[in-house]
Amino acid sequence: MIPALLAILAMAPSACVQAACEDPPARGVLWLDCDLSGADLNKVDLRSATLVRSRFEGAILTGAKMDGADLGFANLSGADLSGARLKRTNFTNADLGGALLVDSLLDSAKFGRATLAKADLSGARMPEATLYQANLKGATLKGTNLQGANLEQASLEEIDGSGADLSDANLTSASLEDANLSGANLAGANLQRANLQYADFSGADLSRARLEEAVILDANFEDARLDKTMWVDRRRCRADSVGECR
Repeated sequence: MIPALLAILAMAPSACVQAACEDPPARGVLWLDCDLSGADLNKVDLRSATLVRSRFEGAILTGAKMDGADLGFANLSGADLSGARLKRTNFTNADLGGALLVDSLLDSAKFGRATLAKADLSGARMPEATLYQANLKGATLKGTNLQGANLEQASLEEIDGSGADLSDANLTSASLEDANLSGANLAGANLQRANLQYADFSGADLSRARLEEAVILDANFEDARLDKTMWVDRRRCRADSVGECR
């Protein structure tokens, strides 16, 4: 009798996991290690859902409500999350390579060590988002709001961040080599020890930004505002500095 009971209990966890993956999408649903690749989840409500390690490659999640969901270690490569509501959503260590996040709402979302290479975040709202050591190489951030975001040690090589709002963002030790930040707002941003080689800051606002010990080899600061900016050599630029630190 006891061996039979133990056998049933041993089978229970896998049965529960399987059943959870078959549950319909709903607020607070538990989908662990589930495969939803290519699924049409347009405007679905997955708020506060647990989606850890699940696969959403190429899935359609346009307009989805996913505030507070946990997508840690999930695979969303190539997924379409345009216009999705993703406030406070956890994407820690997730793969969003090539994903579409155009005009999505990502206030205070967590992307620590996540992959966002070549993702399109144009017009996304991401104030106070955490992107510590995230990989955004080649991503599109045109007009993206990253005000106060933490991008410390992030890889931002070759991004198109023209017109982005990175005011008061933390970019300490980040790599922005070959990045396009023309016309971007970097007022008050922390760029200490950042790699800014060949980056384009033409017309950008770097007022009050901190660039101590940053690498600026062949970076373009044409028409950039450097009002009271802390320069690479620890000089504070004059209030009327434009294009070069005076």
